[in-house]
Amino acid sequence: MTTRATVNGIEIAYDSFGSPDGRPLLLIMGLGAQLIHWDEEFCELLAEQGHHVVRFDNRDAGQSTHLHEAGVPEFGSPASPYLLADLAADTAGLLDALGWPAAHVAGASMGGMVAQQLALDHPERVRTLTSIMSTPGPHVAPPTPEASATLFGEPPADRDAAIAAALRTWAVIGSPGFPMDTERISRVAGLAYDRAFDPGGTARQLAAILTSGDRTERLAGLAVPTLVLHGEDDALIPVAAGRATAAAVPGARLVTFPGMGHDLPRPLWPRIVDEITKHTAG
Repeated sequence: MTTRATVNGIEIAYDSFGSPDGRPLLLIMGLGAQLIHWDEEFCELLAEQGHHVVRFDNRDAGQSTHLHEAGVPEFGSPASPYLLADLAADTAGLLDALGWPAAHVAGASMGGMVAQQLALDHPERVRTLTSIMSTPGPHVAPPTPEASATLFGEPPADRDAAIAAALRTWAVIGSPGFPMDTERISRVAGLAYDRAFDPGGTARQLAAILTSGDRTERLAGLAVPTLVLHGEDDALIPVAAGRATAAAVPGARLVTFPGMGHDLPRPLWPRIVDEITKHTAG
């Protein structure tokens, strides 16, 4: 069941898996993505390993507050309605609402950037950091032209077009070493459209990424135990960005997966869950 918490003057939608007595694990999703993009089965696997899992919608995504009044920023503009630091502050506020003084935090793609920012701005709130298919800065390792084009296409006109667009996108940035799960992609894209369709919100999140700068220098002072997971065949955020993240954080452990692109292919879920579990049980 989706619950809402008031955080920083906005509402954040979230749900949970596992026993409240488990290790608290907060999952942060990426650009334009929603809590449902953390698959329920994946969350259940984490819960079975002793985690109390919470997944949530960032501002401007899903059933959390959308800042429509902020308008749609023009690409390349130096201005943004908010920064990754604001998304990190939302996340810290959600921890308050959950009654969690600190939690294990895992973020994917933009979610990994937010998780890094949270660990930098609020290190006392982060027991461990897991950065998945992410980067320490927006210009560390550029996407392929084909992958970049998936971010800037015309918004789909209706639900069917949104599903078709998702299939085209994951054909480009998904995992070439694993079969494309067209049924799951179509189902989740339809659910995401039904929960909230807001291309403007995605544009505002992208502006936050592009205007928040590089975290590499600050990450050098991070004392939070850090795990970096990355696909070796990621066209959107190439593996060089994962290596750069791990190199920036003292003592960070890097695990890369051949054949994995910019998604979490189902055949790798047991290995990814195992890596996260070893990290949080540290």
